[in-house]
Amino acid sequence: MSNPARSAPTRQRIITAVLHIIGKDGVAAVTNRRIAKEAGVSLGSVTYHFETQHELLRESLLHFVREETRRFTELADQCQSDGVDIDGAAALAGQVAGGTAFDSEHIAPFELYVQAGRDERLREAAAEAFAAYDRLAAQILTGLGVPDAERLAATTVALVMGLQLRRLATGDPADDLVDALLLLARGAVGHDAGRAGFSGG
Repeated sequence: MSNPARSAPTRQRIITAVLHIIGKDGVAAVTNRRIAKEAGVSLGSVTYHFETQHELLRESLLHFVREETRRFTELADQCQSDGVDIDGAAALAGQVAGGTAFDSEHIAPFELYVQAGRDERLREAAAEAFAAYDRLAAQILTGLGVPDAERLAATTVALVMGLQLRRLATGDPADDLVDALLLLARGAVGHDAGRAGFSGG
């Protein structure tokens, strides 16, 4: 058995290569030979770390979501410690979305979610991914004083994902995201409560 500390970089290189390949050419382009070439590892390393393509796709999706969740959790913590209001949080979300380049690794999860619709073995990983996003959305909404944050979390995630998909497909800027998030959050808080508690003025 190999030393986990020594095998981690190889495993990580493989996952990064898979996300790059999927984002560039789709799930069908993922072959062990191409992964090995892209990752700069031996063909045997790919099969050693991942016995099946299903395991490889699942782990790649979950890795991406873990990284995104970590990044957005730090952002949520910053919002809470800085006392950011709803307007500020929506603006910050827009900045993050606008600053996220749709490189191959950011396109890959959309491909994997579609693939999960075709391959039920990936659905558990996709569900785990969305559950992580839902928990994060609930944390942010709660921190902003939005009532019933748990119930609104999935809707917030769907809104962000949908607008990001639209942005990916059209090349439009992330401006719509800020407006949509404000509309959702203010609607949840209630117009009067939103004006009284989150005016920021």
